[in-house]
Amino acid sequence: MSDRITIRVGHSPDPDDAFMFYALAKEKIDTGPYHFVHEMADIESLNRRAEAGELEVSAISIHSYPYVKDKYALLACGCSMGDGYGPMVIAARGRPMQSLLGETIAIPGERTTAYLALRLALNDMYFIPEVMKFDDIPQAVADGKVDAGLIIHEAQLTYQKMGLHKVVDLAEWWGQHTGLPLPLGGNVIRRDLGAARMKEVARLLKASIQYGLDHREDAVKYSMQFGRGLDTALTDQFVGMYVNKWTLDYGERGREAVRTLLKTASEKGLVPDCGPIEFVE
Repeated sequence: MSDRITIRVGHSPDPDDAFMFYALAKEKIDTGPYHFVHEMADIESLNRRAEAGELEVSAISIHSYPYVKDKYALLACGCSMGDGYGPMVIAARGRPMQSLLGETIAIPGERTTAYLALRLALNDMYFIPEVMKFDDIPQAVADGKVDAGLIIHEAQLTYQKMGLHKVVDLAEWWGQHTGLPLPLGGNVIRRDLGAARMKEVARLLKASIQYGLDHREDAVKYSMQFGRGLDTALTDQFVGMYVNKWTLDYGERGREAVRTLLKTASEKGLVPDCGPIEFVE
């Protein structure tokens, strides 16, 4: 291995990321001189690690990009897009979004796009955020430890089984206000790899995503081990929600969605202005 180039890839331990990186993790494609090492962590941990520039490639929240742009560039592939569905606020009973004023809301991290979208939707309305692990949030709501919870990942498909109710789907809200999908997560690559290697690694990551889509049954079976409480059908449904045409390439509309989200947030003082945004093909 000494003559190979190690690329450490950080991603979340959830089915959609596992599906994307299945071909690399199981060496289903020829990676040439590159040796990929996978490091799994929750998305908020990955956001913070990216700020420190630790990994060559990482999944991050789009919210986090303005804080890492000097070290990383966004890859054109690997995005998770909420196209009419996405992170949602849930509560023990049905209630309007305005009733969240002054309430305690569990959030999966301060750098998550879900939290940024929540702040935009509530439009400076006061609430108390309480950070906790994303997979602990539904139970905390059910137990009455918090007034509401901001859920991501597969909890979007399972919260109703716990008797919980949707207050607002933030991707729906965003779409109604902008006509655009909500860009939730993306993959970034460290700039110090240099332009040539950045493009080579981008090609391999896109090939991994395409392999998963072309060998869906095997890739879903692999990703099931990362789906907490999901059977095969629900795993396949969840993967389909976040690994699709947007994941192979943002496209012009997806790029516009990223720029619009970060520009809107910057104008409200919620993130630094990150200037022009490039996407490594």
